Amino acid sequence: MATSVVRTRLAATASVLALTIAAPALAQTAPDGGATAVDDIIVTAQKREESIQDVPIAVSAFSAETLDAMKIEGGSELMRAIPNVSFSKNNFSMYNFSIRGIGTKAISASSDPAVAVSFNNAPLIRNRLFEQEYLDVNRVEVLRGPQGTLYGRNATAGVVNMIPNLPGPDFDAMLKAEAGNYGSVRGQMMVNIPLTETFWVRGAASMTKREGFDENTFKGTKVNGRDLYSVRLAAAWEPSDRFSANLIWEHFGEDDNRSRTGKQLCTRDPGPSQIGSAPIVSLADRGRMSQGCLPGSLYDDAAYGTPNAIGLSQLFIMGNVGLGFLTPTRPRIPVSALIAGVDPYGDVSQSKDLREISTSYDPKFVASNDVYQLNMKYEIADNLMLHSQTVYTKDDYWSTQDYARYISNNIFNDSLGRYTITGAPLNSQASPGGVYTDPQLGPSKRMESADLSRSDNRQWYQEFRLQSSSDGPFNFNAGANYLDFKSTDDYFVFNNLFSYLAEYFYGDNLSTTVLDTRKCVDGSVGECIYVDYSPIVNLAGDGHNYFRSKNQVHTKSWAVFGEGYFDIDDAFSLTLGLRYTNDDKTSTPYPSQLLLGVVDSMGYGPSSGGNVARGYPALPDIKQSWQAVTGRAVFDWKPNDDTLVYASYSRGYKGGGANPPRADLNATVVQYQPLAETFDPEYVNAFEVGAKVQSQDGRVRFNATAFYYDYKDYQVSQIVDRISLNENFDATSMGLEFEAVWRPTRDFRVDANLGLLKTRIGDGEGSVDVMNRTQGNDDWVVLRPWVQVPSNCIAPKKHVEKIFSTPIGLATAPFALAALCGGAARVGSFDPDFPSSLEFWRPNMLDITYRPFLEAPNGGRGFDADLSGNELPNSPRITVNVGAQYTWRFSSVDVTARADYYHQTDSYFRVYNTEYDRIRAWDNANISISIDSMDRGLSAQIYVKNVFNDDAIVDAFTNSDDSMLTTNVFINDPRIIGLNVTKVF
Repeated sequence: MATSVVRTRLAATASVLALTIAAPALAQTAPDGGATAVDDIIVTAQKREESIQDVPIAVSAFSAETLDAMKIEGGSELMRAIPNVSFSKNNFSMYNFSIRGIGTKAISASSDPAVAVSFNNAPLIRNRLFEQEYLDVNRVEVLRGPQGTLYGRNATAGVVNMIPNLPGPDFDAMLKAEAGNYGSVRGQMMVNIPLTETFWVRGAASMTKREGFDENTFKGTKVNGRDLYSVRLAAAWEPSDRFSANLIWEHFGEDDNRSRTGKQLCTRDPGPSQIGSAPIVSLADRGRMSQGCLPGSLYDDAAYGTPNAIGLSQLFIMGNVGLGFLTPTRPRIPVSALIAGVDPYGDVSQSKDLREISTSYDPKFVASNDVYQLNMKYEIADNLMLHSQTVYTKDDYWSTQDYARYISNNIFNDSLGRYTITGAPLNSQASPGGVYTDPQLGPSKRMESADLSRSDNRQWYQEFRLQSSSDGPFNFNAGANYLDFKSTDDYFVFNNLFSYLAEYFYGDNLSTTVLDTRKCVDGSVGECIYVDYSPIVNLAGDGHNYFRSKNQVHTKSWAVFGEGYFDIDDAFSLTLGLRYTNDDKTSTPYPSQLLLGVVDSMGYGPSSGGNVARGYPALPDIKQSWQAVTGRAVFDWKPNDDTLVYASYSRGYKGGGANPPRADLNATVVQYQPLAETFDPEYVNAFEVGAKVQSQDGRVRFNATAFYYDYKDYQVSQIVDRISLNENFDATSMGLEFEAVWRPTRDFRVDANLGLLKTRIGDGEGSVDVMNRTQGNDDWVVLRPWVQVPSNCIAPKKHVEKIFSTPIGLATAPFALAALCGGAARVGSFDPDFPSSLEFWRPNMLDITYRPFLEAPNGGRGFDADLSGNELPNSPRITVNVGAQYTWRFSSVDVTARADYYHQTDSYFRVYNTEYDRIRAWDNANISISIDSMDRGLSAQIYVKNVFNDDAIVDAFTNSDDSMLTTNVFINDPRIIGLNVTKVF
C-alpha cells in the first residue's frame, strides 16, 4: 500500500515536472536572451569568501531567493534540500538536526549539539534558529562532515550557518504581507538607511500568527498554534578601507499554545494471565506485571490505545487511604480515596487522527531569545586582516502541556457524607463530590498529569582571527576563541495522585478523626513530604509532590587553531588545519525528590526513603575536563576552471557530560541500583572524496561526495529512572551524495539531490531496551517497582510463580513483587542482609532468598539487546529531492511556476531497530506560482506546502517506565496554503 502511494505521488510530481518542462515549447516564440548559467554562490565555509564550487568541502548554500522559491522558511525545512539530512523536534526543549546519521540523540543539560549552529559565523549553543522563521537572510550554508579546525567543538556532524543581510551604503526597503489557511497572518519588513557615507543602519522585523494545527476534542479548541515575532537591528561603520565594524541585535519572541510533541501512542499491555502454573486472577496483579505499553508498531491501529495503569503503585496506596465508612450502621463498608478497582485508562480509546488530542489542559509555550554580536576587522598590513567577533546570547524558555493528551476515567471517591466506625459523620475536604484540587493542576475527578519544561541560558563568546589573502602560493587562517556558557534547565511532571498522596497519605493529620492534611513544612512532627501550593505559572519549585529534574551546567572552553592553504602549482592545492580545544564542564546535580520526605529526629524518612522534607539540596559538583586535538587535511586538484576534485581527512570531537541526577533515596530504606554518573565525549575520523563540476557554458552543475566515518563513543539517550541516561556506542557511517542543477535556458531550471547512507553500530555493543527487558527469555518476568523507585525490573519467573502459588504470597503480592526489584524497609525484602518489615526470605514467609543487584542481569535492569550491525537513529538509507521551475516573461511581469518533491526511506528512532522503532518512509510535495513586476517593485506568490496533506510520523520518543512506556510522536506540518504580496522600495 505504501509503495503504491509513493508511486502515485512520484507520478503526480513527474506530471507536474513534465508540464513545466513542456513549457518552453509553449511559451517561447523567440530565441533565448540573457544569461543561462547557473548562478554562483559566494560562501564563507572556510571563513573567507569563495565560490561554492571552489571550496573542497561538502557544502550546500541557499540564497534568500532560493529559500523563498523552495518555501524553506526556517531551519527545520532545510532537510528538504540537502542530501542525508533529517530533522525533528526534541521531547523537551530543543531539536535534532542530523547530518549523515549523526545528530543530537543525547538528552542532557550538559550534552552538546553534534551540528554546530552559527549565526553570522558565531556558534550558538542554545538558539531558536530552527524555530523562528528566516528574516532578511543573505544566505544559509550547511557544511556536511566534521569541521574540527575553524568551527571546532561540537561540529562532529557539520555546521549550519545563517548569514543575515548587513547594512549597506544604498537605501533599500521592503514590505511583505501574507494570509493563509489556519487563519494565518504573516508580515515582514526591512529598511536599510545610509546615515552617512561611512555609517549605515538596517532594521528588519517579522511576525507570524496562526491557529493551531491540532484539535483538542475534549475542549473543542485548536492547539499547536503559533504567535511569534523577530526583530533585528544592525549598524555598520566603514571609516576607511582598512577598518570596518558592525553591531547586530536580534530578538525572537513567542507566546502561544504550541505543543512540543504530538500525540501519545500506546499498544496496551494487558499483563500476563498466568505465570508458570500459577493463574493471575486479579487485574491489579496483572497490571503489576504489565509495563503499560507493548513495543508494537506505531502504525498499527492498536497503537492508538491507552496504557494499563491499574498496576501503578500509587493507585494501590490510594486504595489504602480511608475516607470512612459508607453507612453509619452495619454492614460497615469502608470507602477509600480511590474508586475500587478503577483503571484510569480502562476502556479509554484514542482517535486515530494524529492531529486530534483530548485533554482538559491546553499547552502553553513561551520563548525569548536575544543575540548581540559585534564584528570588527582591521587590515594591519597589506593582505593581512585581523578579525574580532564578540557575541552574547540570552535564551529563556517555558513550556507546559498535558503529559498524556488523552482523558482518564473518574478515579476519586466523594469524601463527604462518610462515617466513623461508631456512626459519627465524617466530611473530609480531600475530594468533595469526588473532586480533588491539585495545587498546580486544579480541580478534577480524573487522573490529571502535565509537564513543564523551562530553561535559562547565557552565552558569551569571543574570537580573534588573523587571515591572509596574498596572491602568493600560501595563505593562512589562525586564531583563538573562548566560550563561557551557563544553563539552568528544569523539567517537572505533575500528577494529582502524587499531590493527593503527599497531602493525605504521607501528610495525614493523625490528630483528627476526619481525613485531613497537616500541611507540614518539616519533619519535626513526623515524616513530612512538603507540598508546594504555588501555581504552575509562578512555581516555587521546592515541593516534593511533583517530579523535578533540576540541572545546572557551566561550560568554559578555549581553543587555538590554524589552517594553511598551499598552492602546490596551478592545479594542485593542500589544506592543513589543526585545533587544540580545552573544555571544562561543571555540573551541579540536584537529585529529584518525588514523594520523598524525612523525620527530623531520624535524619531520613522511614516510610518514603527520603533525606529532606522540602527543597532540592545539591550534591557536590561534577567537574569534567577534556583536551582534544582536531583538524583536517585536504588535497584538491583543479584541472580546469570548471572542475574541482578533492580528498580529505578530518577529525572531530564533541564533549561528554554528566547524566542528570536520580532520586535522592536513602540507601538504608530503599535498595537502589547505581547508574553511570557521566558519559564520554565523542570522536570521529572522517574520510571524504568529492568532485565539483560545472559545464563550460555554465548550464549544468554537478557535485558528488563519498564519505566514511569511524565513530567512537557516539552519545545516545534513553529514559531510565526518570532521567536521560546517556550511553556511548562505537559506529560507522558511509554514503554517497549527489547534487545537481541544470539550467538549459534562461527561464527553466531543474535541481535535484540524492543521499545514500549506511550506518552501522559496532560489533559487541549492547544496551538494555526498556521496551523489551527480558529479550524473549521466558525465565524472567517484568515487574513494576514501588512508587518511589522509578524503573521497572525483571525477576526470575520461578520466584513470581511461587508468590502466586502460596497463600502468604497472594496476600502480600503487591509488596512481594515490588521487593523483587529491590528491597525496601517498609515494603519488604528477599535479601537477608537488608532489614525490612516483611522478610520474605524467612521460611515462615516465602522462603526465597534473592539479591537482585547481584543475581539478575544488569542488576535487574534486564538483558542487553545486541546492537551489533544496527543502524543509527534518524538515518534513512535514501533521501531525494527534485525541483523544477519555469519563468514566463511578459512585457511587464514575470510568472514563475515551481514544484518540489522530497522523499526519505524508512529509518529508526532508537538504536534497537525493532518494528516498534521503525519510522516509515514519507514524502512531501510543494508547489508555488510567483508573479514579479520588477519595474514596480511588486511581487505576489501563492503556494501550497505538503500538497498531499500527509500526516507523517517523522520521529518518536519513549517515555519512562513509570509513565508506562508511552510514546510521544512528532509529525510534519499539514497542508499549508498561503498568498503573499511584497513591495520593494
